[in-house]
Amino acid sequence: MTTAVIISLCVLLLFAYLFDVTAAKTRIPTVVLLLSLGFILHLVADAFQIHFPDLSIVLPAVGTVGLILIVLEGALELELSMHKMPIIKKASLMAVVPLILLSFIVASVYSYFNDCPLKTAIANVIPLSVISSAIAIPSARNLSHSLREFVTYESSLSDIVGVVFFNFVVLNSEIDGSSFGEFVLQLIAIIIISFLATILLSFLLGKIKHHVKFIPIILMIILIYFIAKSFHLPALIFILLFGLFLSNTNLWSQLRFAHNLRPTMIKKEVHRFHGVIMEIAFLVRSLFFLLFGFSITIAEIFNPATILWAVAISLVIYLIRLLFLRLLSIKDVTLVAMAPRGLITVLLFLSIPVEQSLPFFNKALVVQIVVLTALTMMISLMMAKKISEKHIEVLAESKPQI
Repeated sequence: MTTAVIISLCVLLLFAYLFDVTAAKTRIPTVVLLLSLGFILHLVADAFQIHFPDLSIVLPAVGTVGLILIVLEGALELELSMHKMPIIKKASLMAVVPLILLSFIVASVYSYFNDCPLKTAIANVIPLSVISSAIAIPSARNLSHSLREFVTYESSLSDIVGVVFFNFVVLNSEIDGSSFGEFVLQLIAIIIISFLATILLSFLLGKIKHHVKFIPIILMIILIYFIAKSFHLPALIFILLFGLFLSNTNLWSQLRFAHNLRPTMIKKEVHRFHGVIMEIAFLVRSLFFLLFGFSITIAEIFNPATILWAVAISLVIYLIRLLFLRLLSIKDVTLVAMAPRGLITVLLFLSIPVEQSLPFFNKALVVQIVVLTALTMMISLMMAKKISEKHIEVLAESKPQI
């Protein structure tokens, strides 16, 4: 049995790698193929009456580690400079305002028609309002450099803001002045912790000469995250700040304390560290979506009670995005569809306390919105590819003959 499980995992992860390699040509998001593969595996297991243990219990752990690695991977790719500020400001607005607006709109409608406390409704809607960086960042790999940066900033910040907003709503029995004061103190605390932890980890990155150096640092990052999370601190902020610190050594290398951190050595090691993070993130992300796909049933995908609501919520998502992209003078229509729901949506959905969960916002609705937004993004990327290829053909035909 153990041998069969190991062989199956190796084969499935090799398929995941094949999907990732071919995604540039097919423009099919890897997550769609992984979910489909996990779902098909479930159907095959049912057909042959092969019984598996309840794998859904490991989803939160795998997903949380994947989220940490994906946000860190995205942060390590981001360059901070004055000429980047316009794109950072626009991406920040797109990450925050639509998320909060969508949460309040859908929650208010549900609360009005179902006589439900608005706070409880918001807690259930937030998971559906957060863009999944686990899907958006890899899918944006073939876009232009500026669009890829925008998607990375927006989706990473959406994850962080979504988690912070969710915890704020869920953990506070009442939203008042004291809860906001406590929230500010939590932000100050995580910024101080992030600064101290970043200095320590950066020092170790430049100082450790042992042939095994990245795994201990990754384990320390995960450890710090979970310790901060256990105190209800917005721990993803630490992950983002640490990644930005490493990827922008030029901004702090001239400071007085910098020579102790050996910035030249760190700059050399960051490239190798980033490579390790990318490979582990690929492994964890693939495993998560395979497990999530395996947990999906036909009844959940085609649940008639929720499908119309899933379509309606998806339409609201894209209408709000279209409106704000126009307000920010961003004309590239590809970005409208770059709002997939996925890993973070599932994690937050599973984190809703039993006493605050609403029957309407069930797994079927979550699955349908994840699938619909992923398919919408896939179709948009395919159309963008065809338009790009057609444009190249027109340019080639109009080239003057010599």
